[in-house]
Amino acid sequence: MASTIYDIAEKAGVSIATVSRVFNRRESVSERTRKKVMAVAEEVGYHPQANAQGLASRKTNNITVVVPVISNYFFMEVLGGIQDKLNSFDYELTIFNISPSKDTFSQVEHVLKRRASEGCLFISIHLEQEEWHQLKRYNIPITLIDEYYEGFDSVSVDNTEGAYKATKYLLNRGLDRVAMLSALVTSKPIQSRIKGFRRAYEETGKAFSPSLIVAGDSTYRDGFTERGGYEAMVKILTLKPEAEACFCASDIQAVGALKAMQDMDKSIPLIGYDDIELAEYMGLSTIRQPMRDMGFFATQNLIDRLENPKKAVSQTVYTPELILRDSTE
Repeated sequence: MASTIYDIAEKAGVSIATVSRVFNRRESVSERTRKKVMAVAEEVGYHPQANAQGLASRKTNNITVVVPVISNYFFMEVLGGIQDKLNSFDYELTIFNISPSKDTFSQVEHVLKRRASEGCLFISIHLEQEEWHQLKRYNIPITLIDEYYEGFDSVSVDNTEGAYKATKYLLNRGLDRVAMLSALVTSKPIQSRIKGFRRAYEETGKAFSPSLIVAGDSTYRDGFTERGGYEAMVKILTLKPEAEACFCASDIQAVGALKAMQDMDKSIPLIGYDDIELAEYMGLSTIRQPMRDMGFFATQNLIDRLENPKKAVSQTVYTPELILRDSTE
């Protein structure tokens, strides 16, 4: 249960009126008392809300979704699943978009300190273990999507397994040089997908070279863009020795990769990742992750947590599926 103004007053050994005066920055409070109250508030993860109703009850009937990039196809599909579930409940949905130019942890803390919602869904928000641990003190129900931390409910996909399936399929076709069209290696999903890519080489006994992992020059959205895919594929098609096929870290990058192949009048088998709706119409072979289901069941987990705060932590990990279409023919 989240702490209230009453809890802070009791812990600080002052009256509720004093706490209220501190939060409202009244001058009739000594500096010593002000610091004491604020220290207790910081300790329990409390941030004064802007309205009196929130201070009194905290019942907002609101769920906040924290997401890095709303315009990404992956996030739109997940959000669709969230909305599908919320349609059956009396909750409003608020979306907080993380700015890539600011510190992610500070922005996440800001969301929790506002206490403007009953609970939060974090989509592809990747923090360090210690940072996730620090968020526990806010006592606000959180469910993670496309991420894992042992202290929170989560719904994710085995990214390592997905990359492994795609790469091994291509290697098992008798191809020796399968490239990986990557995004920025600092991206957590990419780190997992590189593990799966390398594992496929290890299991098939074929010669692996780090030069086969290629990213574009664009850093926007960590390289998960059409431009990033185009730039990376231009590099892949000029590798020496030549790449015989490609596993692409996302479908949206594959869109750019296919355009690069067209412009360079070259073609190699290609497998994407996500299975966005566009992939079917492009004839793109891909690794399907159940994006809409992830949003739907993560929201169910959060609602269950709101109704039963003491329930056991739920960790769901989906196994991705290889979908074959024309791009691997």
